[in-house]
Amino acid sequence: MIAALLITLREGLEAALIVGIVLSVLRKLKRTDQSRPVWVGVAAAIAVSIVAGLALNALGVAFSGRGEEIFEGIAMLVAAGVLTWMIFWMQRQGRHVQAQLESDVRQAVTVGSAWALFSLAFVAVLREGIETVLFLTAAAFSATPAETLFGGALGLAIAVVLGWLIFAAGKQLDIRAFFRVTSILLILFAAGLLAHGVHELQEAALLPTFVKHAWDVNFILDENSTVGAFLKALFGYNGNPSLLEVISYVAYFAVIYLTTRLGESRQVASATTA
Repeated sequence: MIAALLITLREGLEAALIVGIVLSVLRKLKRTDQSRPVWVGVAAAIAVSIVAGLALNALGVAFSGRGEEIFEGIAMLVAAGVLTWMIFWMQRQGRHVQAQLESDVRQAVTVGSAWALFSLAFVAVLREGIETVLFLTAAAFSATPAETLFGGALGLAIAVVLGWLIFAAGKQLDIRAFFRVTSILLILFAAGLLAHGVHELQEAALLPTFVKHAWDVNFILDENSTVGAFLKALFGYNGNPSLLEVISYVAYFAVIYLTTRLGESRQVASATTA
């Protein structure tokens, strides 16, 4: 439930911020009469995302046995990759998104294009919606459908409230701090997805096992206990992981560390030459 809440909170707030920026520009330009295409675009994107979610869920239900393990493993690996890319993309491009979006809205209003406003809202919200569907599908493999649904709905509700507060309060809320904290949690979640995906593909005999259990600490903290299940859903905890799961988990954080350091070095180099 916590993983689903975190995902929808992050993605929902990003979508809410984008819609809020569009509406803020329309308000500054005193063209709030142009807000209807924006809301139609938001509604259309939500509808398409729901259909995509139902289709992906139906696809998963259609598999059983080894096919189900392969589907779950691939879905988890893809979700981990997309989630990681999204976090780093936001860190690099997030500061430029608002300026570009405001420019696009002004241009759309200038030419009087309702379709352009619809497209801006539709594409932005649909991107977040499809990402949410993919992440929730992966998260649902380690939680019950009811927990995933409740956590996802609660996260979206909180995102809507926060989005409204941001829209009303302007820069009084520290959005950067929020995204920094959630980025750390989502990286931990992505690492868990990666390791769990490797586990599923090992179960399907698509990946080697090497050592079946690198260690077994279930006697200390059982992965099926309340705390263990919570850690498993959020961070991919496994009381008796295989050696390949451990290697993939450690390698993921090594790549994250090296990528982060490389990005920081480039920023320092750019600041020095500028």
